[in-house]
Order: sequence, then structure tokens, then C-alpha cells
Amino acid sequence: MMQLLSMLAATALTALCWGLYGPVLHFGREGMGSALRPFVCVGIAYFLLAVLIPLALLARGGERGGWTRQGVLWSLLAGCAGALGALGVILALNFGGKPIYVMPLVFGGAPVVNTLLNAAMTRSFNQLKAPFLAGLILVIMGAVTVLVFKPQPQPHAPSPAAAVAGDEATPEAAPALHSATPLEAKGERFLEVLLSACMALGCWGAYGPVLHRGQAAMGGSRLRPLICIGAAYFLIAVLVPMLLLGPLGDTGQWNFSGVAWSLAAGSLGALGALGTILAFACGGKPFTVMPVVFGCAPVINTLATMALSHTPLATLSPLFLAGLLIVAAGAATVLIFGPRAHAPAKPA
Repeated sequence: MMQLLSMLAATALTALCWGLYGPVLHFGREGMGSALRPFVCVGIAYFLLAVLIPLALLARGGERGGWTRQGVLWSLLAGCAGALGALGVILALNFGGKPIYVMPLVFGGAPVVNTLLNAAMTRSFNQLKAPFLAGLILVIMGAVTVLVFKPQPQPHAPSPAAAVAGDEATPEAAPALHSATPLEAKGERFLEVLLSACMALGCWGAYGPVLHRGQAAMGGSRLRPLICIGAAYFLIAVLVPMLLLGPLGDTGQWNFSGVAWSLAAGSLGALGALGTILAFACGGKPFTVMPVVFGCAPVINTLATMALSHTPLATLSPLFLAGLLIVAAGAATVLIFGPRAHAPAKPA
């Protein structure tokens, strides 16, 4: 019973952290006016929380498991999948997408990838029964509903003071009073947003099964897979973007607000990765842990986005909210009717 409660608590930690990830990262990207700089901050946060701290704890001893070549390889692949998924989210936001519908789309499609990849890796396609497949269809339908009926940007009415100032200003100065930031001025590029979200959901869908394989290969270790994930993030999200800032002509700027929000997003991602590892260590499987995470995270994401952006509930379409509920119901169905590992044969 305690093991089950521990697994549920770790799963809830992951869902909470990953649900908050998108809205927090959005503020970091808006603050720095860049797609690469927030990605660098995310990688730095992962390096601090997923490499340095676990290495210090590992040096004290007492951690079960050990380093294996296969475990390191699978865990590094999981870290690469996580980092590329984070990049996909950042690109989707950079192309004009908003967290309130980008993240539900990602979290809605990721369980499908997670299920199919896990079934392929465990050779358990024969366990995919009708109720389970119906749950996956619900997830897809909910994600599509969320995308189609996503909130539309509302025009900002000028305040009375701004209106008076605008009347008194010269024609040349008037446009400057209502000018938007470069990121706000960009319209949504639907195809690029969709492709970036597909990149994120594909990578994050593969994350759970690959990480589980790496942790199992290292004897159920909790810290060693996390270190490998942090190392992969440092390579993909810190070193590579830093080298590309100049060649790609990045026009953003480092500032305290943007860096703080981006580091917070990276910390949430790292804590979510730790929650996933702990859930697996407590007996959870990708078939059960990841659908719960991806089912709860969109709801948390929506509530956090509305709270941080001061979005009133009345501005959201009822069909959009229905899509969120369909995603959650589909994820729950996937969990209840998910394939289970075969019990070991009894000795004769």
C-alpha cells in the first residue's frame, strides 16, 4: 500500500511540474525576446538539479544499482528526447502559439506515442484491447478539440489615460504609444506551431519508455538515470544553443526577469523528471505512469495559464473546456485498461 501511495505521489509531482512548465517558460521567452536563450536557462537548471546535486548525493553512497553501458545509453537517449521536446515547446511558442492550447495538444498526443513505443519495446501489442484503444481515440479527439477551439487573442482596449495621451500626441508619436513587443507583434504561424508541437509530443511520448529501460538496466537506480538526463540537457540545451546565438542572429537579450522565469521552468522540468524516476522505482510502469501525467498536466497547465495571464474563464469556449475533459477522460481510460505485464510462470 505504501509503495502504491509513493508511486501516486511521485506521479502527481511530475504532472504538477510539467503542467506548470509551459506557462512559466512562456514568461521567460517573452521576457528575453528569444527562443534560444530560455532554452539555455532550462539546460542550466537541469545541469544544477539533475547533475551536480545527484552527483553529490551519489558520492555519499547508499544508492542501489550501478553504472552500465546499456543503462547510460538509454538514459542519455531519454535526456535527448526530453531536451528536444522542450525545444519543440519553445519553438511552438516562438511561432505564436500559446501555452493554454499548445501544452494540452502536446500532452494529449504524447500518451499515444508512449503507448505505441512501449508496446513495441515490450512486444505487447496483443494486449491492446478495445477499451484501451478507445481511450487513445478520446485523447486524440480531445487534443483536436482543444486545438480547433483554442482561445483567440483579445484586442486590448486602451486605458483612458492612454487615450488622452494619444489625442494630444503628434501623428508621428502616436504609433509608439500602442506599439507591441517584437514577440507580441508576431502573428501565429499555424503550420509551424503544429509541427513544433508534434516534435514535442513525439519526443516526450518516447521519454517514459526509454527512461524506464535505462533505469532498469542500471538496477533500479534513481540518481544515475537523472544524471544522464541532466548531461544530455547540458549538451543539447546549453552548449549547442550558445554556439548558435551568433550565427542565427538572435536578437534577444539577457535580463533578470526572463532568466528567472526560464530557470524556474527548467527546475520544474527537472523535478518532473525526478518524479517520473521515483514513480518507476516504486513499481510504476510507463503504461500507467505516463498516461496519468499526460492526463492531469493539461488541466494544471490551463489553470496556471489563466492565473498567470489573468484570463477570465468567460473568455474560454465551452468546447475548449470540453476538449480538456475529453483528454483527461481518455488518459484515465488508458490507465484503467492499459496493458499489464505478464505474471511470471509458476515453477512446476
